[in-house]
Amino acid sequence: MTSIAGSPSELTNSIRQVTLIGAGTIGASWAAYLLARGLEVHAFDPREDAETSLHREVTRLAPLLRELGHPFPVEVERLHMTNDLATALDGADFVQESSPEVREIKVDLFARIDRLLPRKIIIASSSSGFTASQLAGGMDHPERLVIGHPFNPPHLMPLVEMVAGELTSPETMKGALSFYRAIGKHPITLHKERRGHVANRLQAALLQEAISLVAEGVVSVDDLDAAVSYGPGLRWALMGPFLTFHLGGGEGGLAHFLDHLATPFNEMIDDLGEAHLNETNRDQLLEGIVDELHGRSIEELATLRDERLATILRLAPPI
Repeated sequence: MTSIAGSPSELTNSIRQVTLIGAGTIGASWAAYLLARGLEVHAFDPREDAETSLHREVTRLAPLLRELGHPFPVEVERLHMTNDLATALDGADFVQESSPEVREIKVDLFARIDRLLPRKIIIASSSSGFTASQLAGGMDHPERLVIGHPFNPPHLMPLVEMVAGELTSPETMKGALSFYRAIGKHPITLHKERRGHVANRLQAALLQEAISLVAEGVVSVDDLDAAVSYGPGLRWALMGPFLTFHLGGGEGGLAHFLDHLATPFNEMIDDLGEAHLNETNRDQLLEGIVDELHGRSIEELATLRDERLATILRLAPPI
């Protein structure tokens, strides 16, 4: 095993190899993006068909990344797949884990990775639901574990949510932050651990009200989606809710908005639904999505999504 000297924050200038743990949808997306940023990528996945599916997905994503102007071609020659964890970690300068979202699997993996890696190498988890404190129980060096949760799909979406665990060191946070910035991501730092972090919690709040409105017969699934994508969703592609409402306040900005519209917004907040997913609304939502699909496959929709996300990123990056 190659030992790399220096603290995690010092490693960001010398990171050449990233090892990915898990080569599913998120891992493959990470792989394509990291190759496009000029890094050598090693990947570990125990599935029998992992290498075939990984190469296929990375090859599929390559043209779009080239169109976006990333500095390096996506070459599978720089992508090394193995089902042996020690081999995958050999020479790693940074580890990005994207294994199944099962706590027991992740805890076991992090304990094994921790024993195999030089102490100074940062281990980042793509976990969307678990905190670093929940995942570090088997590690001898939990100070080097951090949540580095990408927003899906990682090869296009700039956001990475960074969250320290109870034992994560400031040096690890600084090093991971520098790394993500260096590869063109937009990392944000959470100051407290929360289940689901930030972006997915915001999505959960919107989904709760969406389910409620559909379940109560206020609107169809199709029209609910249209209300978002043809309305606030277009603004959200450019700016978040606070900046949006700052503009909504006119010359007085957010202060005017809060002074004059707090009451009606509080009334709407008080009237929001408290729906949870259940068998009744599940069937209602599934029937509604079939109507909205108009026969289009998931693969077709994912391709359209990626192409149009790329167009937005090229023409109108967030303000």
